[in-house]
Amino acid sequence: MPLLQPLGRTFLDGLSAIGRLALFTLRAILLAVRPPYYPRLILKQMIEIGYYSLPVVGMTAVFTGMVLALQTYTGFSRFNAETAIPNVVVLSICRELGPVLAGLMVAGRIGAAMAAELGTMRVTEQIDALVTLSTNPFKYLIAPRLIAGIAMLPVLVATADVIGVLGGYLVSAYKLGFNPGSYLQNTVDFVEFLDVFSGLVKAAVFGFIVALMGCYHGFHSRGGAQGVGKATTNAVVSASILILIANYIVTELFFSR
Repeated sequence: MPLLQPLGRTFLDGLSAIGRLALFTLRAILLAVRPPYYPRLILKQMIEIGYYSLPVVGMTAVFTGMVLALQTYTGFSRFNAETAIPNVVVLSICRELGPVLAGLMVAGRIGAAMAAELGTMRVTEQIDALVTLSTNPFKYLIAPRLIAGIAMLPVLVATADVIGVLGGYLVSAYKLGFNPGSYLQNTVDFVEFLDVFSGLVKAAVFGFIVALMGCYHGFHSRGGAQGVGKATTNAVVSASILILIANYIVTELFFSR
């Protein structure tokens, strides 16, 4: 029994954490879709998530596209299949690399910032002050972040797709000797609507995950500055893991046969 008690306690603690997260998620979704709304707060979060994250997402996308084209050429040249490089680049960027890398970059930047901001508000009793003033903290703090995350991640991913394909085009046309017109024509002819749409759906799911994890861990932080730091770390790690899990699930829904 002494050996089984820690295992059982860990299992029950895990179930309790899953239950708290499920109730938090359900309450956040219900309050996010019901009025009243706070347009100014939503716009502020959209700018924070979308506009200020654009440089890091763009840099990640352009160099990912460049490296992908270079590595694909190195592998495909062994089988005389260099003409398939535009197809591989655009598929990889639109379906997988664009949404996943953008989601991870935003999780590291925005998820940590949300957790730190809400965690600081929690430990300094600002959230309790909102309740005292008859303001629902879910409506005022969490709903705008969820709405902004769901709305802005597809915009970031669409931009990342264009920049990533551009990076592959630059390397292919000016380093590997591809004909620029033929490369762009092959890219346009091969990509389909479902390839782009699936990536945008993934982006919306990832935006929800990033905002939810940042708000959840920040909202439940305890223990002063140390608790805020722990909440920030947990927000980034949990969001990154859930993004990878959700990526497989959405891919299975779209492309399973």
